[in-house]
Amino acid sequence: MNFATDGGTVRYDPDAVSLADLYAAIEDAGYDPVDAEVTVAVTDMTCANCAATIEDAVGDLPGVVAVEANYATDEATVRYNPAETDLAAVHDAIEDAGYSPVREDESGDDEGSAADAAREAETRRQRNLTLFGAALSLPLLFFVAETHLLGGGVLPETVFGARFGWVEFLLATPVYVVLGREFLENSYTALVKNRTANMDVLIALGSTTAYVYSLVSLLGVLPGAGLYFDTAALILVFITLGNYLEARSKSRAGDALRELLEMEADTATVLDEDGNEEEVPLSEVEVGDRMKVRPGERIPTDGVVVDGESAVDESMVTGESVPVSKEPGDEVVGSTVNENGVLVVEATKVGEDTAIQQIVETVKEAQSRQPEIQNVADRISSYFVPAVIGNAAFWAVVWYAFPEALAGLVEALPLWGVVVGGPAAVGVLEFSVVVFASAVLIACPCALGLATPAATMVGTSIGAKNGVLFEGGDVLERVRDVDTVVFDKTGTLTTGEMELTDVVAVPDDEHAAPDGGELAAPDSEETVDESFVLRLAAAAESGSEHPLGRAIVEGARERGVDVGEPEDFENVPGRGVKATVDGRDVLVGNRTLLEAEGVDVAPAEDELERLEREGKTAMLVAVDGRVAGVVADADTVKESAERAVTALRERGVDVHVITGDNERTARAVAEQVGVDPENVRAGVLPDEKADAVDDIQADGTRAMMVGDGVNDAPALAAAYVGVAIGSGTDVAIEAADVTLMRDDPYDVVKAIRVGEGTLSKIKQNLFWALGYNTAMIPLASLGLLQPVLAAAAMAVSSVSVLTNSLLFRRYSPDEDYRLFGR
Repeated sequence: MNFATDGGTVRYDPDAVSLADLYAAIEDAGYDPVDAEVTVAVTDMTCANCAATIEDAVGDLPGVVAVEANYATDEATVRYNPAETDLAAVHDAIEDAGYSPVREDESGDDEGSAADAAREAETRRQRNLTLFGAALSLPLLFFVAETHLLGGGVLPETVFGARFGWVEFLLATPVYVVLGREFLENSYTALVKNRTANMDVLIALGSTTAYVYSLVSLLGVLPGAGLYFDTAALILVFITLGNYLEARSKSRAGDALRELLEMEADTATVLDEDGNEEEVPLSEVEVGDRMKVRPGERIPTDGVVVDGESAVDESMVTGESVPVSKEPGDEVVGSTVNENGVLVVEATKVGEDTAIQQIVETVKEAQSRQPEIQNVADRISSYFVPAVIGNAAFWAVVWYAFPEALAGLVEALPLWGVVVGGPAAVGVLEFSVVVFASAVLIACPCALGLATPAATMVGTSIGAKNGVLFEGGDVLERVRDVDTVVFDKTGTLTTGEMELTDVVAVPDDEHAAPDGGELAAPDSEETVDESFVLRLAAAAESGSEHPLGRAIVEGARERGVDVGEPEDFENVPGRGVKATVDGRDVLVGNRTLLEAEGVDVAPAEDELERLEREGKTAMLVAVDGRVAGVVADADTVKESAERAVTALRERGVDVHVITGDNERTARAVAEQVGVDPENVRAGVLPDEKADAVDDIQADGTRAMMVGDGVNDAPALAAAYVGVAIGSGTDVAIEAADVTLMRDDPYDVVKAIRVGEGTLSKIKQNLFWALGYNTAMIPLASLGLLQPVLAAAAMAVSSVSVLTNSLLFRRYSPDEDYRLFGR
């Protein structure tokens, strides 16, 4: 490692260590290795095996740290070392693997619009192919009906002296060439270049088997053999129709994010120093610009209100339908709607830094990270296609070798009879070909590959619409597994808006007046009363940024106290402050602070305990080494806190509270919201919260820590799931697995509900995908399914999984997810 060049060289065994491991080691050591991340849209993935192929191809590039391809979103996310590789190399690797990346840098469009345009073009292409194939296949469908429903004899045996089969050939061949070309080319790429087998191989095998067998029969090589041109054509039409419906469904699954981005304002009314207005494109707005927002207009970008009052509809960001009042000093989120008054907003974030853009990026990243349950599907998919081909070949051979015995066995089953009359009717070879084609076509790796990412895509979008942002699909799974929720008290269960409630002067026997009158300050003519205590405490705290200190200062000013400046100031984290005011040594803080400075707190103990029992945060005030009084702040418990705790406990989730506050105050708040007193940890310093979370999790408990994304970052990182609450426009909180846009603790319950609902939907999809294949492959192998019906069932299965996921879009996390509910 070279400090002068900010670089280094590592020699390693790639069989034992990956580049991702090296990056992780540097990050664990507390440093940031330079990297870049890009998401590339890929328009022609057809199954989970395609995604795995792209991951392998791009992963082999030098400098690629990690790559994840998502079949449901048609995207590949690549993290790489820009000194070793670049975006062009990533594009080339995807193309070399046989797929089509969307090259945004060449299109002139931004990433989103180029990818959307490519998806729309692919949907149109699949639609046109389906219409073309359907037009030529409709007569073939009539031929099938004539043979199987009307018993034959309706159609002539010859046309212009040629065998009628040549008419079928002329209709089926354009379908096979135009619709089948894509599957044939992809199969060649998969088998020859990538040394793998995917869904295209199954389709190409099934349709080509039917077409070639029919052509051989038509040419007279196999006298008496049947024709299956209709089967070859209809297989490709049904599969292409399925691809078209799948492309449409994928596009609909991403509608939520597109709608979110479409809500951005196109222009902003910017004010110059003289108050003159100028309408400019949103892209020209800079940090510090002041914008005028009239009623009904969207706030162009994130900012702070500097003038005016109004109500703002933030439902598109937080999910909260009630407009929020805004006044000077309040934060506003870009793209939200100004309801009534005129606001002047100073821009604080623009472009990609705005909350709306961060939300979209967070959700996209979440959709690229799949739950652990996907690993099961991936392992199955990796062996699925070779196993299906092997199974089809095995049963074709068995039917060819033992036709009578097998036919007798199948006829004895309480099912319908074998197709095309069995081997006795069409011949052993022909029936074996039919079984092979059906067994190949019925299997559907698509449904298996779509089961998890499709549901994850919808689940993360539901979360975003309700102000709950998940960092990844894996987080959805972990949220569902949480058995304990740990709340930081201040600002999470309470509003965090402290208010000065009590000022008490504490008599000191050593300095008490003989007649029991007012106390005189040591070495001073000034009387030690409430005004004296408050004046010195406020002056000492005027240098503090802590909410407790600010409440004392604001409370003193409201009471008409002239708050001075301390001559000297020191903040003691988790304890209080030390200051010099008017030449006096002043301490304001908890028992630990005063005792550490050698101050006897006994004279104030009774008042201290009384205030703490009332649920207030009491602070001792010492002047020149002696206790002079007690000041107390009170925090208001949030309206939804008790409801959140109740809902969590009803779900069987334990609820804990961690706070730096004293034991009595913490227990008073806990009692108010319904937390068991034994689950309260008080007096925990900021740097001790992570240890407290580790202690809770020591017995295997899976804890969700809910707190501030900045001050509680170590504790959030230590927890099984870290939740940052009330982030406002700060979406990209590194330590948080889940970010709540609102400061409502009940959104924790919503996060758990979305996680549970998504995992339930994934399991439904996997059950359908695995159940479909488990049931249908044996039926095809036993000669009970026509190849055309097998192809149709294959197409329907993947579309059904997507449709089931799309139905999940109706779900609202205001209630628990139910399979047969809303």
